[in-house]
Amino acid sequence: MPFTARLVMAGLFIAVSLPAHAQMPMPSVATAPNGESLFRNQCGTCHTLSAQDPIRQGPPLGNVFGRKAGSVPGFKYSAGFANADFVWDADRLDAWLTKPQAVIPGAVMAYSQANANTRKAIIGWLQGQH
Repeated sequence: MPFTARLVMAGLFIAVSLPAHAQMPMPSVATAPNGESLFRNQCGTCHTLSAQDPIRQGPPLGNVFGRKAGSVPGFKYSAGFANADFVWDADRLDAWLTKPQAVIPGAVMAYSQANANTRKAIIGWLQGQH
């Protein structure tokens, strides 16, 4: 038997003979996505929480719940926000994060999030940021 064939056979023997407990155990309970980490990693490049922080590409998102869309003083919104006549709530933020331009035509936001659990985690965390 050629050397490479013997190596393959030896590898197969070792892999088959390993005990089942040598495998990496799966977590017993799935963990929910961490809203704060998701916000910092996915939203934090363009948004801060505090109006006292330097303005980035997007407005600060602290106290976003109950705030009229397009109303952060000193932030220059895209043209679509001039016609936005609503306040932010969980449902509106969910729609916004799913497809921003469907909520506010002409809005300038490149980010969208297709995963409902990710959106829910970010929105839930934002809701606690007063």
